[in-house]
Amino acid sequence: MRNPVLVDLTRGALVESRHAGAVAVVRASGEVVASIGDIAAPIYPRSAIKPLQAIVCVETGAADRFGFGPQEIVLASASHSGLPGQADLVRSMLERAGLSAHALGCGVHDPLDAAATRELVRARVEPSALNHNCSGKHAAMLATAVHMGEPTEGYWRPNHLVQVRIAHVLAEMTGAALGADVCGIDGCSVPNWAIPLSGLAQAFARFATGQGVSADRAAACRRIADACWAHPDLIAGPGRLDTKVMTRLPNLVLTKGGAEGAYCGAFPELGLGFALKIDDGAKRAAEAVAIAVISKIHPAVADLGPATVLSNWRGMDVGRMRTTTTLADALRNLE
Repeated sequence: MRNPVLVDLTRGALVESRHAGAVAVVRASGEVVASIGDIAAPIYPRSAIKPLQAIVCVETGAADRFGFGPQEIVLASASHSGLPGQADLVRSMLERAGLSAHALGCGVHDPLDAAATRELVRARVEPSALNHNCSGKHAAMLATAVHMGEPTEGYWRPNHLVQVRIAHVLAEMTGAALGADVCGIDGCSVPNWAIPLSGLAQAFARFATGQGVSADRAAACRRIADACWAHPDLIAGPGRLDTKVMTRLPNLVLTKGGAEGAYCGAFPELGLGFALKIDDGAKRAAEAVAIAVISKIHPAVADLGPATVLSNWRGMDVGRMRTTTTLADALRNLE
């Protein structure tokens, strides 16, 4: 199945670029409420599933043992910007488990926040693994290994018990069969499992409502969601979409973006989850489609997406980015 164009960009009178993709909006029961494109094909959700991965740290009791409050639980679910306060919180998570930044297996990159990167350059300080956008997730995984009495070495490998537990949670939440044939390695080195959009959307509906899961898991999911709404500044960072949406709509919308055009979220009051994937991996298109989905239910966020007017370096208006009527028609059931 060839996915339809969901976003196009114009330059002058012509369409210059087109972004195809698929979207699923699903209830916790698995009922598809709205969809477009191939929602049965497995896709790698990348960081969009971090709230689901964080469930294991809460369910095993690791979060309670090491005194992880809402801020630490958000970081376990976050793609943070590498700000000093965020990095310090990750360091604190590790220290409580008796570890240091050297235990992190996520690698090193500059902070996603440009100002934080410039500050490191001015201070002549090299970035560390603490600045990696996935370091909070990794700190939670390491804390889980310590709590369970398991080796911290290789905690990121697919066969480590921490990752095996996470895979079981993902399979239970999404209903997908997760075998070696759909296991990839994420940018931060942990396994990432290819899952159909329909299953991802269902998982987020279950996550946000507690329907279709045990009482203990429902409580863990609610704890993670409440933390994200209480501290949206930590789930991403200044100017980033997840932070902006959950700051404006706490308790109403849960969102989490991932690399390569993946995006997931939920509407707890309506019992709906959504998942989307842009075929060419374009972040701008994924965010535009995510806002199109969210604003069908909550128009107050319509202005939070990527700029619709495209400007060049002189500030000249040179084109438009717009979601297609095909996408709008597919989302009519959400109005």
